[in-house]
Amino acid sequence: MPAKRKLKRQYKPYITVPKEWTCTESTGPGPFITLAKFKTATNKVVFWSSRQYRKHHFRLDTSFGSTLWAPGAIGWWIGVLFAIGATCFALGSAPLYARAVGTFHDSLTYFIGSIFFTSAAFLQYLETSSAPHQFGGKITEKIHFLIWEPERIDWWSASIQLVGTVFFNINTFTAMLTIFSSVKTELYVWSPDLFGSICFLASSYLAYSEVGHAFFSFNIRDLSWWIAFLNLLGSIAFGVSAAGAFIVLSTSQPFDPFLMNLGTFTGAICFFLGAILLLPERTQNMQSTDHINTRK
Repeated sequence: MPAKRKLKRQYKPYITVPKEWTCTESTGPGPFITLAKFKTATNKVVFWSSRQYRKHHFRLDTSFGSTLWAPGAIGWWIGVLFAIGATCFALGSAPLYARAVGTFHDSLTYFIGSIFFTSAAFLQYLETSSAPHQFGGKITEKIHFLIWEPERIDWWSASIQLVGTVFFNINTFTAMLTIFSSVKTELYVWSPDLFGSICFLASSYLAYSEVGHAFFSFNIRDLSWWIAFLNLLGSIAFGVSAAGAFIVLSTSQPFDPFLMNLGTFTGAICFFLGAILLLPERTQNMQSTDHINTRK
């Protein structure tokens, strides 16, 4: 619970609050504010948490729905699309599947998965960019498609992740083409894979830092922490896969196909689990008041 965390700094977060409120304490990783405490005019204490507040706003949710079925909720779509994309990547990295369908269709499976990743990442960016700035009042702001808010760690995480998915789109699409030389394969296939993996690693670490309000945290009782932690593990595994996929020019073959497939499969499983946990996180946030926890 936010009330149990020791807050040290007194910088204001990006949100605006009623003028009668006072920000008494705040904290977060480095220069970013992800948790803050306010005192209202009636001396109530109000806690604000960046991730909980962003995931809880209703502007993009046309219906509450259930945990497993809520097509009117953007949070539900983010989890489902990431899960489908992760499933495609896990399937594509299975040697038996690759041998059964052939190289082209195996690469096509990766490409389809990358489209689902990009769709989910775009919705996550939209969720982040459209998070209300007015805290403690009615939600009246419009949906924003393009913002510049470098003071927000969640903005950096969502933006970098979206760029990373585009790199995977390029990587998986060019992998379907067999006309490249080994040098061009390294340039058009492996390089986007490397850059995409780096983006995913940076994005997931920022999300992990946001949910824990520190550059390192350990909170196994927090569902949001598990989501961020699993995504971080998945990104590390994708990085290992990119290392194994490095094209050895003298042979035109990946450096370590086993490491490449193992890293991809492990990362995909981690991303799948993190995506599935987004579904109960959404309904948990709907029913909790952690993001606006108040007490006298």
